[in-house]
Amino acid sequence: MPPPAGRARHPLGGSKEPAISTHRTVERFDVALVAVGTHGDVLPFIALGHELLKRGHGVSLAAPAPFEAMARRAGLAFQPLGTVADYEAVIRQPDLWHPKQGFRPMFDYALQVTEPACLWLGATRARGVDLRVVASPLGWGARLAQDLYDLPTATLHVMPFLIESRYDPPRLPGLPLPRFLPASLRAYVNLGVDKAAVGPFTLPPLNALRARLGLDPVYRLRHWWNSPTGMLLMFPDWYAAPQADWPGQALQLGFPLVDRFGDVAVMPPELDVFLDAGDPPIVFTYGSAMRHGGGFFDTAVRLCRRMGRRGVLLAPQGGQIPKPLPANIIHLPYAPLSALLPRSAALVHHGGVGTVAQALAAGIPQLVVPVAFDHFDEGQRLRDRDLGATLSRRAFRPARAARVLGRLLADPAVAEACAAARAKMAASPDAIIDACDYVEALASSAPTGHASEAGGTGSPGAP
Repeated sequence: MPPPAGRARHPLGGSKEPAISTHRTVERFDVALVAVGTHGDVLPFIALGHELLKRGHGVSLAAPAPFEAMARRAGLAFQPLGTVADYEAVIRQPDLWHPKQGFRPMFDYALQVTEPACLWLGATRARGVDLRVVASPLGWGARLAQDLYDLPTATLHVMPFLIESRYDPPRLPGLPLPRFLPASLRAYVNLGVDKAAVGPFTLPPLNALRARLGLDPVYRLRHWWNSPTGMLLMFPDWYAAPQADWPGQALQLGFPLVDRFGDVAVMPPELDVFLDAGDPPIVFTYGSAMRHGGGFFDTAVRLCRRMGRRGVLLAPQGGQIPKPLPANIIHLPYAPLSALLPRSAALVHHGGVGTVAQALAAGIPQLVVPVAFDHFDEGQRLRDRDLGATLSRRAFRPARAARVLGRLLADPAVAEACAAARAKMAASPDAIIDACDYVEALASSAPTGHASEAGGTGSPGAP
């Protein structure tokens, strides 16, 4: 197995580090951000847009309708992708939270908003706007617009899970391949799953739309969704080492810590009082979009009772929380993790990458109870680095969870690893500022051509 690629190449300059200059003059331009997903996917785009706005650029965000208030608080113009009801219909589907079935509802939603996003970008371009585009991997409308109009575009990844590699393949949900298997074999299995389980329901409708637009078909979705002219990887190399077969146009930065742009930017007073009243609590969250977390939070309450610990339960909908709660446990819909976690003992959560990053910055151990998507991969990365542990949803029961969490809290190696991660996070440059420098450097005339796999040979040599 070849060693990691080292420092990823900057497609506009030749080295990984962006050329940061706080005094340079950059001509004003407009940026269209296209983000499809939940809080962890969208909030980095809101943060990026806010920083670009501060630099004098025009910024619009196209995202699911529930993020409108957050975007407008940050000063961004907003283009809804679908309605609030559309989004709620997706996140309420039980299949969304199934390890093997979860991709279908989310990808169906991505397909649903692909053409509206493309038309919005086309209309913006038709007005003569000097436009740059940054999109999430599921922002397929941006890639269509790039293929149609040669718009300078970068794909922004918030997690390593969607970066293919034959040397360090991500762990797929519902497919627990043993780590002793060769990486090349695990990558081959991942490729088969992609072709057999994802392509058959995504490529036909996508290619039908491309045909209507006069574009050639796409053969591998996970290659095509990466812009050939630029990729931003918003996670550090110590968390996911760059690999020799990663796309050459990728620039790896660091974790974006952006919860200040979420639903609650400051610590709720009642939580502040609770934290001051006793020992650091264990924090439990199952993600902003989860609507089926009743069992998780019931176990959380029983776990705190068994361990004699205080607890904070974060769930946007109170119907998931058992009633009544004991006096040493508090429930809130939201809280800024950047303020809460440094005052906490540990975090138990689903494994979303934004939540992972906040716990790393706080230097506390994590117990991941993965649900779907990247959760299994994030949990594996934490476990490999002595930063946490994982338990399946079935194994997440009070007695077993108490044993695992007790070991995490008592293990000096875990404490040392968490402290080292916190120090690395504190010493890292602001990833959002670095990303803004990158966007400002995007060449406004970068051609893409109209090949169906434009930039789509994202992993050299991949079929």
